[in-house]
Amino acid sequence: MTLSPDSGGVFDTLLGLARRGLGGSAGTGRQFLSWIHYEDFIAAVRWLIDRDDIEGAVNVAAPNPLPNVEFMRVLREGCGVPFGLPANRCMLEIGAVLMRTETELILKSRRVVPTRLLEHGFTFTYPDWRSAAGDLCRQSTADRNKALAA
Repeated sequence: MTLSPDSGGVFDTLLGLARRGLGGSAGTGRQFLSWIHYEDFIAAVRWLIDRDDIEGAVNVAAPNPLPNVEFMRVLREGCGVPFGLPANRCMLEIGAVLMRTETELILKSRRVVPTRLLEHGFTFTYPDWRSAAGDLCRQSTADRNKALAA
């Protein structure tokens, strides 16, 4: 998941759920999430374009995937929400229908590590979810305040 504070994106959806108290774990919460801050995504793509020594597929993801339960806990902390109700599979299936998506996207574990980026010396600005979530929450709050002031 490429996460940015843009309205209508994945982060916006997750943040909205967290702010409404629905930002608990999904399913068992043990499934891994791979993510990347949008600034690191852009930097990695630019870095790869400038390289001629890397061929083939390259995983563009932050180097520290984490379980859903921890991902959501850090997101709640970043936006100042003290709790999040967990969602079991049945609840997720209902929510997926309403959001026109698939529960597999939420419940399947994805533990992607950017080994080739790291081996070739790419440096992440946001290698861990805590710093990325904090930055994205700050940007989202700033954008929200601008919209309210307008």
